[in-house]
Amino acid sequence: MADAADILGASPAPARRRWLRRAVVLLAGTPVMAALVYSPAPKAQAAQAASVDIQLTSMTPAAPVKSDTLTISGTVVNNSSETINDAHVGLRVGPLLADRSSIDEAAERTGFRAGTDPGEIDPAYAVKIDSLPSKVGRQFSLTVPVNKLDLDKDGVYQLGVSLSGVTESRPSEQVLGIKRTFLPWQPEAAAKRAQLTYVWPLISTTHVTAETGSDETQTPVFLDDSLAEELKPGGRLERMVALGKELPITWVIDPDLLYTVDAMTKGYRVRVPGGKPVQGKNKAVAEQWLNSLEAAVQGKKVVALPFADPDLASLAHHGKDVSGTLGQLRPATDKAKQAVETVLHVPASTDFSWPVDGAIDPSIVNVATSAGAHNILTRSDSLSESGALGYTPSAARPIGAGATAVVADAELSTAFEGDMLSAGNSTLAEQRFLAHTLALNLQHTDEQRSFVVAPQRMPTASQVETMARAVRALQAGRWTQPGDLEAAATAKPDPAAATQVPGAGQYPESLRKQELPVTAFEKIRTTQNTLDHFKVILAAPDRVEIPFGNTTNREMSTSWRGHPDEAGLYRDQVQNYLIGLTEKVKVIPKSDATLSGHSATIPVSVQNSLVQDVHDLVLRVKSANPTRLMFGDKGEAEQQVTVQGDHTQTVKFPANATASGPVEVTAQLFTKDGVPYGKERKFTVNATEVTPTVMLVIAGGVLLLVLAGIKMYASRKRVAARAAAEDSTQPSDESPDTGPQSTEGSGTSETVDR
Repeated sequence: MADAADILGASPAPARRRWLRRAVVLLAGTPVMAALVYSPAPKAQAAQAASVDIQLTSMTPAAPVKSDTLTISGTVVNNSSETINDAHVGLRVGPLLADRSSIDEAAERTGFRAGTDPGEIDPAYAVKIDSLPSKVGRQFSLTVPVNKLDLDKDGVYQLGVSLSGVTESRPSEQVLGIKRTFLPWQPEAAAKRAQLTYVWPLISTTHVTAETGSDETQTPVFLDDSLAEELKPGGRLERMVALGKELPITWVIDPDLLYTVDAMTKGYRVRVPGGKPVQGKNKAVAEQWLNSLEAAVQGKKVVALPFADPDLASLAHHGKDVSGTLGQLRPATDKAKQAVETVLHVPASTDFSWPVDGAIDPSIVNVATSAGAHNILTRSDSLSESGALGYTPSAARPIGAGATAVVADAELSTAFEGDMLSAGNSTLAEQRFLAHTLALNLQHTDEQRSFVVAPQRMPTASQVETMARAVRALQAGRWTQPGDLEAAATAKPDPAAATQVPGAGQYPESLRKQELPVTAFEKIRTTQNTLDHFKVILAAPDRVEIPFGNTTNREMSTSWRGHPDEAGLYRDQVQNYLIGLTEKVKVIPKSDATLSGHSATIPVSVQNSLVQDVHDLVLRVKSANPTRLMFGDKGEAEQQVTVQGDHTQTVKFPANATASGPVEVTAQLFTKDGVPYGKERKFTVNATEVTPTVMLVIAGGVLLLVLAGIKMYASRKRVAARAAAEDSTQPSDESPDTGPQSTEGSGTSETVDR
């Protein structure tokens, strides 16, 4: 009725009058409210900007027992513009955290919350700081007997380290900064302890090129000498070995790293921009690291990934449709086992594959199992639970077709991915990791469970140090016991656990963007085809098949993620180097030739600049005009060719000319399978036809020349004889004059003249 009255223009109803009065009051109060909003804050209110940064650099012991004394060290920095006076650093022990999500929530909380954050423990254990000027820091160390912390039930407690004090704008004591961490409390060994497997990855980037020396051992050529920095004392890989030696972990190794370091111990060369490779200088470093690793893995479980750690997701999403690509996986797995046993002299399991970040979909699982692995190391943020269980199930999950997904805990696996160079970050990460492991074991289930931690593939040295401290803190075994990856894969699976592999649409887009493109696999296939055609002519094909086979695996490596330009350059260099080798066997360019007469031989030379012999080659010559120039009774001919290393072989082809004139001839090498090899060479043969008449004229001319020569010889001989006769008839100056001589004997001289 009120609405109808309003519409019809009747007098306002009581409800409408009340609305109008509120509107008038609101409008009247607007200037007052605006003044409150825009009025300058009082001095006490401005002091809210005062802040203190607190970093906890160490907490020992990380998981104390009742008889321990807890020591928390750190720094406080006054980031405000005022001096803080009469300050102290105090410890606050919070309530028991109910579950893992409560741990994460507490870790993300910032700032002090009165009424939520607990009060300080006995002030006697506080650290006093009389004055803390602006932008100045102080170190502190809190030392408290554990029995003074009033810890009750087993579980995870939140610890808060706060700084309280006064400033000019805050004359009463207030909490000016707080930093939270966690204290795992399980002073006695639990009746049921979880099996915890920590994967310890020994993986590096690709360092070896396809190039090798011409010596018998084929000295490898490295991209650079950066691997030595990882192997040296303090380097990433040196820390992995030195710390892992004393820890209950499962070694997961890329065999390519073993082969690479082993090659360094035997001598290697390093590329130099614009020059020839130079001798590597870190042979001793490689020897020391390899010896340390061999000692560290004795008696430990070792898992070997396929050679060069292939990017399974890239293969599944982009490489599987490029012919021959998936065929590289099985040989990569076979090489893995051989590498570990040869270099480290320990057995290795090759029954595991590890997609990037443990992310899987059906195609990745199919590719992983095609490499011979029945266990796929995935992660709980990929194969996740619905939450209906109320607890985290064991890692092993059967996913069909005889395959098992070994599901690493995502929270534990990513615990140390941040910047661990900062002691504050490192300490918080370690305590949060320990808190989650205890919370896992305290979940309500009667079954003993098995958990897996699969950290980042290539942790930094500081990340390794933090990982090692966390694993070492668990060695007391009060709520976990060490396991290995093979045992985790064969543990009894929880029948209620999720086993459905996520679909392709659930694969993380951020990971998909980093995958090798289809063009990369097409380039790899082109290189492989070139290699296949090349090795069939070689007397020692292993000299190219082994290094290039390893390089093909390296071109598919997971380590190229995030480095697309470097990956493309590497593939180009491999292809160009291989083409350069194939061009060392070639038909030598030939100048034009002249063929006089009906038949002659045409020489063609094949050069082999390789250090090894080549065989099973066929050299074929072909006339562009068989009616004018033929080889035998047709327009082409071929001969098998074998050429020793660093030699040239000349092959002669009989040719017949049926007419005069120039004819183009093509010389081409072929493999025994009829595949063209190398560039074809073209040259011109000038054929000159010679008729019988021309031959008769030439023969007559030659005969006349011979007769003329004979006549000249005879004439000269007669002249010489006549002269000799005349000399014999002259009287001697010493003989008496006897008068006229008889002519009876003159007939002889006359006969000679005839």
